[in-house]
Amino acid sequence: MKRDYLNGTPYTLYQKPGMYHFNSDTELLGRFIEVKHNDTVLDIGCAGGALLLYANMHEPASLTGIDLFEEVIEQARENLAYNSVEAELIAARIQDFKGRQFSLILCNPPYFKTVNPDLINENPVLAAARHEKYLSMDDLFASAARLMKDGGRFMMVHRASRINDLFETAALYGLRCTRMKIAYETEGRRAKSAAMEFRRTKQAEIRIEPPAYMDRRDTFSERGK
Repeated sequence: MKRDYLNGTPYTLYQKPGMYHFNSDTELLGRFIEVKHNDTVLDIGCAGGALLLYANMHEPASLTGIDLFEEVIEQARENLAYNSVEAELIAARIQDFKGRQFSLILCNPPYFKTVNPDLINENPVLAAARHEKYLSMDDLFASAARLMKDGGRFMMVHRASRINDLFETAALYGLRCTRMKIAYETEGRRAKSAAMEFRRTKQAEIRIEPPAYMDRRDTFSERGK
């Protein structure tokens, strides 16, 4: 069974065919997150468990992952067990998930607001990972705001081209972006992705971190730092 190294960690994951595989955006968010020892962490759409493994490197108080499909949760369970990492894993719609709140919420959500059903992947697992069919941007921010403790943080990655949509939707739920890191495929190209941190705050300024360049995957180079 081939296992793939998760860049920047001591962990490896098995990624089953037909399921969402971690990529450079996963790594961007994984390296961007700031986790405290007393954090209770929730990963919305945990897939194979990559973001939970990144979070575990900081030794938080607890880890919880939620995903729509039981077979995806089983893959995450196998990967976490292989790496001796403990987490609560739940198969459910985040819109229906209730019971407690978290100090840190993570998400690598579906990016595409696809209207034409013919353009949506026939594989339901990949369709859920890539298109807003099961989790709209509005539902995501509503769920994050509902499940976030006072003083909590919501960290996510998304397409840089949708930053305006993200900020407008976040504002509907009393959330503001307080920190951001922009990623480029290579120097001189348009921005590809953005990792962002949202909080309930009146703070107007955003801390913009040095950019990431994805063509230097060994270090996720931060030129100009």
